[in-house]
Amino acid sequence: MTSGASRISPLQRLRGAATGAVGRATARVRPVFSRKTIGRDAVAGTVLGVESVPDGLAAGVLAGVNPLAGLYAYLFGMLGAACFTSSTFMAVQATGAMSLVVADTDLASRPDPDRALFTLAVLTGVIMVVAGVLKGGRLLRFVPTAVMTGFVTAVGVNIVLGQLSNFTGAEGEGGNRVIRAFDLLVHFWKFDWPTTLVGAVTLGLIVWLTRTRLGSFGLVIAVVAGSLLAFAFDAWIGWEVAVVADIADVPAGLPAPVLPNVEDVLVLLVPALSLAFVGLVQGAAVSAGIPNPDGRQSDASRDFVGQGAGNIAAGVFQGMPVGGSMSASALITAAGAKTRLSLFIASAVMAFVVLVASGVVAYVAMPSLAALLIVVGVGSINPARVQSVLKTGVVPTTIMAVTFVLTLIVPLQFAVLIGVGLGIILFVAKQSNRLAVRQIVIESDGRRREQEPVPVIGANQVIMLQPYGSLFFASAPVFEAQLPRIEATTRSSVVILRLRGIDQLGLALVGVLERYARALAEHESALRVIVTNERVVAEMAAGGLIEVIGEESVYRGTEWIGDSQRRAYADATEWVVSGR
Repeated sequence: MTSGASRISPLQRLRGAATGAVGRATARVRPVFSRKTIGRDAVAGTVLGVESVPDGLAAGVLAGVNPLAGLYAYLFGMLGAACFTSSTFMAVQATGAMSLVVADTDLASRPDPDRALFTLAVLTGVIMVVAGVLKGGRLLRFVPTAVMTGFVTAVGVNIVLGQLSNFTGAEGEGGNRVIRAFDLLVHFWKFDWPTTLVGAVTLGLIVWLTRTRLGSFGLVIAVVAGSLLAFAFDAWIGWEVAVVADIADVPAGLPAPVLPNVEDVLVLLVPALSLAFVGLVQGAAVSAGIPNPDGRQSDASRDFVGQGAGNIAAGVFQGMPVGGSMSASALITAAGAKTRLSLFIASAVMAFVVLVASGVVAYVAMPSLAALLIVVGVGSINPARVQSVLKTGVVPTTIMAVTFVLTLIVPLQFAVLIGVGLGIILFVAKQSNRLAVRQIVIESDGRRREQEPVPVIGANQVIMLQPYGSLFFASAPVFEAQLPRIEATTRSSVVILRLRGIDQLGLALVGVLERYARALAEHESALRVIVTNERVVAEMAAGGLIEVIGEESVYRGTEWIGDSQRRAYADATEWVVSGR
C-alpha cells in the first residue's frame, strides 16, 4: 500500500514550499501595516519627510555638489535601505561625514562630475553589500574609540568651517578648510552682510525653536523664515542673497534612472572604500543606539547590506552616497514611529514635496542651509567622549589627536583609511604589550605556584615558564625581554617552556626560541617545550627549533591536564641530577 507522503508529487512539494514562503513573508509584512500602528507611523514619517527636504539640500551643499543630489539621496537611499536593514528605525541618509568625503573626492576633475557622483554612490553600495554578505560588521572591533572620537570630532569642526563661506557670502583662500576659514575670519570686512544676516537669523531661530515644543519642526520653520527674509531683501531692498536656484536647476519631477560610468570606478575606489567604512561605523552606532521595538538584536552585517542597497538606489536615481543617520533615526523614533513603515512614508512625503513644491525648494536660501549645517556640526561634537579618551592614557589621547589633526588637514577619504591603520596599529601594540611570562614553581608536596621569572638562570636549575597573552610576531621582542638571562654562571640547567593552549606561534617567536636554545646549549644547558597543537610543532620544525633541541625535547600535551608538565619536569630534574 502506498503511503500518503509518497503520493505527493514533486510539483505539489514545490507548491507547498512556495505557499510556506509566502506565508512567512506575509507574517513579516503584516506587522508593518497594522491598523494599530499606521497612524503613529504616518505622523512620524511626515515629520521626518518634511524635515529631510532642507536637510537633504544642505547635505548636497556640504558635499559641494548639486543640492538636489542630497535631496534625491535622502529620498531614494532611505527607501532602498528600509527594505533590507535589520534595524527597524535606521534612516539611511547623506550624513555629514560622508558628505565631507564626497567634497574631498575632487569629482570636478572627472569628465562628467554629476555621473561620477552617481557612480561613487553605486560603487559604495556594491562594496557595502559585498562586505555585509561577508560579515564585515566584525571589522568594528578593530576600530578603537580613540580613533572614532578624533574622527567624529574633526568631522564636526570640518562641517562648521566648510560652511562659513555660504554663511557669510565670502570666500577664504587656502589649501584646506582650516586655512580658508582662518583667512576668511581675518578678512571679515569681505563678508556679504545681507547674506550673513540671513544666516545669523536662521541660526538663532534653529537654536530657539528646536528647544520649544516644535522640536525638529523648528529646523524647517527656521529655514523657511530665513529664506523668506532673503526673498524680502531681494524684492524690497535689492540685496541679493544666494538661493538653491542660483547653483542648480530644480526640476518639477522625480529624477530618471542613470547608469554608472565604468571608466570612473578605479579612480573612485579609494573614496568608495572610505565611504563604506564610515557607513559601517555610523550604521553600527544607529543599531546600538536605537533598539528594535521587539527587543530583537540588530545584525550589523545585515544593516551594512541595507545601507548598500540604499546607496545603489540613491546612485541610480541621481543621488549622492548615504549611510545610517543617528539624528534622523532618533527623530523618527521620537516622533512616535512604531514600525519601518514610517520610513516608507517619509520617502513618500519627500517625493510629494519634490513633485508639488519644487518651485518653493528653488528659493531656499543658501545661508539658511549653511546655518542648519553649522548646528549639525556643533551637535556632532561630544566633549564628554573626548574627555573620557583623555582620561584613559597617553597612547589613546595621542591616537585621538593624530586622527583629529589628519582629518582636518588631509582629504577625508585618506584620513579615514589612516584612522583605520592607526586603529590596527594600536590594537597590535596593546596585544603585544599584554604578553607576560610567569615561572611555575613545583613544591616538594606537589603544589604549584606562579611567580616572576628569576632574572638569571643559575647552575643545576629546572625553570618552567608559562607565557600568557598573544604570541605573534609583534610580541616577539616583549617575550624575549622577559626570558631569564643566560650568563657565565649558567650551567647544567633546563628551561621548560609550557605552551599549553597556544595554537599558533609564528616564525618570529620560533626564531627567539632558537636563539635562546643555542645560547643555553653553549652553557651546557637545554630548552624543552610542552605543546598541545601540532601546528605549533610544524612551525617549530619549519623555523629550525626542533633541529636544535631535538625531537625528544618536545612534549605533546594530552587530555590530562598537568600530565605532560609532570613528565617534562621529572625528566629535566633527572637530567640535571645525573649531569645528563
